Amino acid sequence: MALAFQPLSPHFAAEAGGIDLRRPLNAALAAEIEEAMNKYAVLVWRDQPLDQDQQMEFTRWFGPFQLGFGRIAAGHKKQRFKHETLADMSNVDEDGVVVSRHSRRIYTTIGNMVWHSDSSFQAPAAKFSILTGHTIPSWGGETEFADMRAAYDALPRRAKDDIAGLVTEHWALHSRAVLGDTDYTEEQKRAIPPVRWPLVRIHPGSGRKTLFIGAHAREIVGMTLPEGRLLLLELLEHATQPEFVHRHHWRVGDVVMWDNRCTLHRGKRFDFSEKRELRRSTTEDSASVMDAVA
Repeated sequence: MALAFQPLSPHFAAEAGGIDLRRPLNAALAAEIEEAMNKYAVLVWRDQPLDQDQQMEFTRWFGPFQLGFGRIAAGHKKQRFKHETLADMSNVDEDGVVVSRHSRRIYTTIGNMVWHSDSSFQAPAAKFSILTGHTIPSWGGETEFADMRAAYDALPRRAKDDIAGLVTEHWALHSRAVLGDTDYTEEQKRAIPPVRWPLVRIHPGSGRKTLFIGAHAREIVGMTLPEGRLLLLELLEHATQPEFVHRHHWRVGDVVMWDNRCTLHRGKRFDFSEKRELRRSTTEDSASVMDAVA
């Protein structure tokens, strides 16, 4: 069968099908998927129950693996999976038991419920993230995506002129601190220092301008802190209007793939007493370092 893509919204996102992701890819198929990602930015694959090895084998076609926020926790907790670069996006402990809502794992779960781009706080940042669904709660827990290319296109000319050339500083722990998650050692804080990015970037896959914002962005260089944060909030409010957002309703066996360079995403609230197990693999954007600001 041939790859097929069915658009899910006017601006971006498509349901993908036609191949079994559990079988090895080849260079031609990987290139076709990457081309579709450049167009749609989010691809949804249904009924593809990948095991750990299959997920990592699929992911490796799209760039080097990235640890991301896991660098802060590296060496500080027991790994549940056989691959260090496979992130455990769940509310269960190492034995698969639902954790207390006071657990630090719940802090991580809640931290993923604000609009963000994976690893925007480091250079190189993330390219693609691939999330697989294994246990789904009875309600909530959806993942929403927002198209930053369409959001930029829809800005008034005055707004585009105002933000042209601005530089934003991103820090991994800024989004956590806002939620009250501040219990980190100095060693952990130093593990991922802040990084600066242009607020408006060129998406390398499509050549379109895109906003590079989200919860990890803590200030705009050259502006007072309150003025910069207000502008970032205004841009985030604009960019996450319903017309730019696609909501994914999870089923077991789903594989969702997105481009962090031109989308934001967030998880939605669910009952923390119910089990929710997702696994994320992420690739590094080798091109991102080219437009990082020293």
